[in-house]
Amino acid sequence: MTHEIRLAFEHPSARARATSPDGPLDRISVRDHVVEVEIGAFQAERGTTQRICFNVVVEVRPLTDAIEDDVDRILSYDKVTEAIAAELAEERLNLLETLAERIAERILWEPQAVRTFVRIEKLDRGPGALGVEIVRSVNDLKTKPITPHAATTPHPHVVFLTNTAIRSPNLSRWLDQLEARAEPVILCVGRADEVPPQTGHRMTQRRVDLLAMEQNAWVLAGRDERCVVVATRTELDWSMKHGQISVWAPSKIVLDAVDGPGVATDDPVALAAWFAGYIEASDLLMIGETPPKSCRVPVLFQDVAQSGL
Repeated sequence: MTHEIRLAFEHPSARARATSPDGPLDRISVRDHVVEVEIGAFQAERGTTQRICFNVVVEVRPLTDAIEDDVDRILSYDKVTEAIAAELAEERLNLLETLAERIAERILWEPQAVRTFVRIEKLDRGPGALGVEIVRSVNDLKTKPITPHAATTPHPHVVFLTNTAIRSPNLSRWLDQLEARAEPVILCVGRADEVPPQTGHRMTQRRVDLLAMEQNAWVLAGRDERCVVVATRTELDWSMKHGQISVWAPSKIVLDAVDGPGVATDDPVALAAWFAGYIEASDLLMIGETPPKSCRVPVLFQDVAQSGL
């Protein structure tokens, strides 16, 4: 009995180990994630914020293939903190129990998730921490008449910059205007003016062409510190949700895409058009470059000399 009482107040990671189901499961955890929010059923809790502490453990199916140090192949910690943020933003709640249930549900819609422990505590309502903890599994979802949450990833404004635009003295002013937009911004570039090495082999040339674009992405990043080179979908999602101006480094996403671009990698404009569709952009703005022949999103054009975005 003493052991059971002690375990009841242990961190969710200890409880997960002690109640582990059959079969090996990996775990990720978020500890002591504190957010200030308005929540509570009492009148004294209305119109004011209080600190809420989240401790979450997610048991996930082990990957059968090599991880290869690839962030897109795992369930990222960001998915947990984003689930918390999304549910807090949804509506004001009275009960921690309701909040915990909704966070657990959102986490369990992630393909790798099997079971989650969600502990939420109010830090400002008494001398200690007052809270609740729930445990939910994917089997619990099967008994509820619910549908998956809509994706929270925003629709970015994708901008293609020519080398002339990258070198333009107006670059900082354009970035100021892009930064002021409501939707996030992802910048695409082509290769530098120098012709990249020619390998004489289609697959190796593909990689050389993509790397040449990535070199140019770093050149752009060197022009303005707001431009951050990003290579993975996970990083892009994080950047979009945190207001960062990203510069797309195309190699990983292009080479990993199940439904690839179907265009030559020596055609940066066509590749940018494919990427705009892939990322579900609101539109594609071409600065100093002729619009692509086809694109799944609206295409806008601005001359470098006259661009006012």
